Amino acid sequence: MAVISSLIKRFLIWRVKNIDDRKFMIFLSILVGIVVGFAAVIIKNSVHLIQNLLTNDFALQYHNYMYFAYPAIGIFLVYVFTKFIIKRSVGHGIPTTLYAISKNNGKIRQHNMFSSIITSALTVGFGGSVGLEGPTVATGAAWGSNIGRFFHLNYRQVLLLLACAGSGAMAAIFKAPIAAIVFVLEVIMLDLTLASLLPLLFASVSAAITSYLFLGMDVLYPIKVVEKFNINEIPYYILLGILAGLVSVYFTRVYRFLQNWFDKQKNSFYRWVIGVSALGILIFFFPSLYGEGYEAINGCLQGTNDHLFNNSIFYNLQDNMIWVFVIFILVILFKVCATSFTFGAGGVGGIFAPTLFIGANTGLLFAQVIQYFGLKNLSYSNFALVGMVGLIAGVLHAPLTAIFLIAEITGGYSLIMPLMIGASVSFATTRIFEKYSVYTYQLARRGELFTHDKDKVVLSILKVSKLIETNFLTIHENATLGNLVKVIAKSKRNIVPVIDEDNTLLGIVFINDIREIMFEREKYDSVYVHELMYMPSPIVTPDESMEDVAKKFKISDHYNLPVVDNGRYVGFVSRANVFSAYRNLLKKFSED
Repeated sequence: MAVISSLIKRFLIWRVKNIDDRKFMIFLSILVGIVVGFAAVIIKNSVHLIQNLLTNDFALQYHNYMYFAYPAIGIFLVYVFTKFIIKRSVGHGIPTTLYAISKNNGKIRQHNMFSSIITSALTVGFGGSVGLEGPTVATGAAWGSNIGRFFHLNYRQVLLLLACAGSGAMAAIFKAPIAAIVFVLEVIMLDLTLASLLPLLFASVSAAITSYLFLGMDVLYPIKVVEKFNINEIPYYILLGILAGLVSVYFTRVYRFLQNWFDKQKNSFYRWVIGVSALGILIFFFPSLYGEGYEAINGCLQGTNDHLFNNSIFYNLQDNMIWVFVIFILVILFKVCATSFTFGAGGVGGIFAPTLFIGANTGLLFAQVIQYFGLKNLSYSNFALVGMVGLIAGVLHAPLTAIFLIAEITGGYSLIMPLMIGASVSFATTRIFEKYSVYTYQLARRGELFTHDKDKVVLSILKVSKLIETNFLTIHENATLGNLVKVIAKSKRNIVPVIDEDNTLLGIVFINDIREIMFEREKYDSVYVHELMYMPSPIVTPDESMEDVAKKFKISDHYNLPVVDNGRYVGFVSRANVFSAYRNLLKKFSED
């Protein structure tokens, strides 16, 4: 070990001397992209292998009771893996990455470099109703974080590697390198500079090429656009955008409600029983909810309803359009429940795929209803696409990602105008009711969402404990004015903290407040410090966030605030020192 440690140290020294940071970050971005690409390949192939082994012999016209059992088995295996092997919670991909950026200085535990792959494969392969993009992002982010720590990179560089991981994950899992970069800018990335753009491009391209080599170069959801954009259909695209926005609000609120309910249940076995039971029932009655829904989405894009009835007890009702509409609505409403039950029971996955699933079904249902009532013949495929873009824009609050992602994964750039209409209308509708996306709600509620606010990020990095000034001379409360004058003569500060025998802060004395009596010697022995002091407000604690400290400076107009730990005096934090540290860190954080 000593030899290896010495070699690593020598390499790091050689790297600093011979490779500048820009070139090295490009190299690391390519490395992260390749790693994320392999992670996507492994997750995808593992899930398809498990699903084929479990459901390959299922007959389309018959329901199968194993739909009830499989998710329970898969999530139980996840529980065993997290409880007894890694002995830690895996967490959900993109929220975990956002938290690492906002509150943990970009640090992600080493087990996430592989644990998300295993747990998501078991969850989705056995039928958990979630996607694979979140775990892929989490895996890549963990690699980026730990590579950054290995090479002793600063926070800004680690953040860039996390962004590269997010870009690479989306590029690999969806084969959409352009949308991947837009996704990072909208959802993950704190700030974009010319220095960060190039690594993002390299990470996205290298991840996509890795995915192409092992998964082929076909788009994820192949579709042939038969009917071009018709300007007369704009009102229908607007209506679908509004509908998609309302469905997005439903998705967000139901998901949030069920997640909060499961979070309140402290017994993990109880959560597992409730979650897998509810999930199994839903999948048994609606088999299209099984897994990430890849085949169901493709069915929607082809304009067919087969996915609603295959392996279902409703198989014989597929020729009755009223029942088709009813099943459509139930599948749309229950998909978010199935996703929430999967997470609540302990499964690991992402919500991108469920969002695409609901969007495709919403768009297809809308087009079929319009046609059924004789209002207009609409392209099923086109409206399924717009439904997908509307749900991504609404649920994830990422309209640009939605437009480019759907255009790339379907090859549907000829429908860019309808996609833009659907995304913008849906996003605008959702924002009326929901300020935060499902990714950012929990962090925002705790005041920990900083990813798009550079000021908050810089303040979150600054620590009160690092800025405490201790060169203030103290005095006892029972000391006289004469004693105080002696302390003032030795002090270089205009504040004297007053303490007792236990170092408890009792108050402070401002020199300016006693200037009039400082030279009245007749009062030196008759006036005591406790008569001159006052209790300062507000006070600061060593573990307080710097954002709260900045607010206290603003409200109080004080230039120095006392730092107290459990009542005991520690020192002072000054406005000038905080501002200087903030400026230096901001300059370092922003420089290219």
